[in-house]
Amino acid sequence: MESVYKRIQDQRLQERVVSAEEAASWIQDGMTLGLSGFTRAGDVKAVPFALAKRAEQEPLKVNVYTGASLGSDVDKLFAEVGMINKRLPFQADPTMRKKINQGELYFIDQHLSHTSEWIRANVLDPIDFAILEAVSITEDGMIIPTTSIGNSMAFAQHAKSIIVEINLAQPELLEGIHDLYEPGSQGERSPIPLTKPDDRIGSMGIPVDIEKIKGIVFTNQLDSPSTIVAPDEETVTMAQHLIAFLRQEIEAGRLTNRLAPLQSGIGSVANAVFHGLLDSEFTDLEVYSEVLQDAVFDLLDAGKVRFASCCSITLSSSKMEQVFSNFEQYRDRLILRPQEISNHPEVIRRMGLISINTALELDIYGNVNSTHIMGTQMMNGIGGSGDFARNARLGIFVTKSIAKDGKISSIVPFVSHVDHTEHDVDVIVTEQGYADLRGLAPRERAELIIERCAHPMYREQLTEYYQEALKKGGQTPHVLEKAHSWHVNYAKNGTMLQKVVQHM
Repeated sequence: MESVYKRIQDQRLQERVVSAEEAASWIQDGMTLGLSGFTRAGDVKAVPFALAKRAEQEPLKVNVYTGASLGSDVDKLFAEVGMINKRLPFQADPTMRKKINQGELYFIDQHLSHTSEWIRANVLDPIDFAILEAVSITEDGMIIPTTSIGNSMAFAQHAKSIIVEINLAQPELLEGIHDLYEPGSQGERSPIPLTKPDDRIGSMGIPVDIEKIKGIVFTNQLDSPSTIVAPDEETVTMAQHLIAFLRQEIEAGRLTNRLAPLQSGIGSVANAVFHGLLDSEFTDLEVYSEVLQDAVFDLLDAGKVRFASCCSITLSSSKMEQVFSNFEQYRDRLILRPQEISNHPEVIRRMGLISINTALELDIYGNVNSTHIMGTQMMNGIGGSGDFARNARLGIFVTKSIAKDGKISSIVPFVSHVDHTEHDVDVIVTEQGYADLRGLAPRERAELIIERCAHPMYREQLTEYYQEALKKGGQTPHVLEKAHSWHVNYAKNGTMLQKVVQHM
């Protein structure tokens, strides 16, 4: 037992160890919870399970704030027992997604850099309990996070009470890789003193008033592995198009072979495109991102990436085993930060990031939909893509040009929901090619996107729409009565194709 308690170095706190069930019993109907966790990493595991079990027996509704998506099926369990009143700022669970789209719970889809600001400004409901996963608690009462930071620092500072889950499955070698910085209140803060990805500007843990720590629970459970799939032929081709674009930037003198700090969004497509950099001539790279997925560690192993800063480490099962069994070789090349710092517009603009995120669909003028299927059905959320796209040196969006075996075109006349306007989208990449939209007027963008990025089976249909729109005139020509006709056709007939294409 002594070896377990050594993770609580502040001896005043050792008497506060309780069971997950006891900790869950403190949470009452109507409360607001701030849970650690960002893209299935560093999330609390025991208390949420105990709370969901309680909710099966008695009516219970709570608001749940997190960093991003949770692992260990926590969102699924919460949705199944109907205990969520309001959830923010991001989720990625199919069961919760269904409940959101059925209107059974409220979901606030929010830029990930904004949540802490709203908490600090008392815009949101006050947090009753912050429930945070930790590696340990130091002698002076600092909470050492695990594989993500997310919004944990803001939750801890502003919650009325704190429950800490010390996860014995998380390696103690994680201690020392975190950099916790609190920017201060808006209107009173100084510039964030961060100029390059490997700068350290904060503390190694979350400083808290230990009187707020009501209980400590021990757990022993690894993070849920990421759900990414291996690169396929199309994503390999997309990576080649992206590399061709970057080479063009180098030839024009706007970049060097070191490129600029790189950011990649969560998901299989973005990870696969990042993976393509392994076979490129680019070297001595730096990463400043929300999430480090498998591809970044492959690039670290290959000596392509010099240093990586993030908010979360989210890996497949095999990569997780490899990385954490050899973590000593990565420690000096990694920093984990709060998401309001990893995603901060000031820092993103200062460093001049190259930002690569995934689109669900985009239109002929470059507007991007990242969140809503057919305009109304929430997928996961905007995440950090808006934080990065608007402020990056290069805002790049990647997507396959078709979905559902060609029944859906990812490029449409007008997106059914706008997350990123044409003003924030610099480059579009599909397996068909890339379109550099910088410096182009709407009519120039439309022609380039159709020619370079649309799938051949939809190019003629897109061209016909655009030619009809041109006859109506305007800075951004549209046929309003037909702008969403492709989505309507899919809803009625199961395809966006409006006529038989011979080569199908």
